[in-house]
Amino acid sequence: MTSSPAVLPAIGAHIQIKGGLAKGGLPYADAVGARAVQVFVGNPRGWRPSAGDPAQDAAFTAGCAERGVPSFVHTPFLVNVGSPNEATVDQSIATIRHNLARATQLGCAGVVVHAGSAVGADRYEAALAQLHERLLPVLDELPEGAPRLLIEPTAGGGRSLAATVEDLGPYLAALDHHPAVGVCFDTCHAWAAGHDLATPGGMAATLDALEAVVGPGRLGLVHANDSLDGCGSTRDRHTTIGAGSIGAAPFAELLTHPTMAGVPVVVETPSADDGHAKDIALLCDLRDGALVPG
Repeated sequence: MTSSPAVLPAIGAHIQIKGGLAKGGLPYADAVGARAVQVFVGNPRGWRPSAGDPAQDAAFTAGCAERGVPSFVHTPFLVNVGSPNEATVDQSIATIRHNLARATQLGCAGVVVHAGSAVGADRYEAALAQLHERLLPVLDELPEGAPRLLIEPTAGGGRSLAATVEDLGPYLAALDHHPAVGVCFDTCHAWAAGHDLATPGGMAATLDALEAVVGPGRLGLVHANDSLDGCGSTRDRHTTIGAGSIGAAPFAELLTHPTMAGVPVVVETPSADDGHAKDIALLCDLRDGALVPG
């Protein structure tokens, strides 16, 4: 790490939207001090698409623009384009298309999707070929200026198609390095997949490796989450920043790394007891140098 990012990252949260995107989401974002937001636009654990509420959509879009807050959509957790089950793949593609369309309506910067899994043994190459065949046409359909599809590596359990940053090389190659594809980096997932972020310099080295693999400009969003489990556990259990096995200090490295210039950050940590507000405030202090991590 040789210098700080030219444009410091905006820091926010995956926000609660009870009552509607605008009616519930915007007051929540204001209350926790979120300067970037991520939302689900339907049931995160189901396939049924939601058309949304035009009035709420318009108010949410206008509210984010007025606040200068970038917004992102996260697809449901069921999505897996690498699945051997044809029905799952069909549903996944339909869901990705729907979420991209909703993100376009909302003026979002990107749509986050988990990298997925090959599921069965010896299916890695077949699953990558499936990505090429099924997902690439969706990307080709996107108009210029549409939200990017941000691939989020997983924690490494099962037969993940992308867990380490190195895994993103063949993954993006399967998608012909399409310009509409970006990356969402999750600190808890990277830690669980074996990247030692807690050693001094470990976070910076991982971000260096990420940019070397995917190229400059591909990183579109960061999920800043501490972990309840150890490095290499392959377990995806988020916790409050500084309260887990990663610790607070690596997040100062994250937020001041040159690769992070202009890249928004959202926390997906526990929200009880003003957790999101506390995590955002801590990350802002680490970013701005108000705290000396230790």
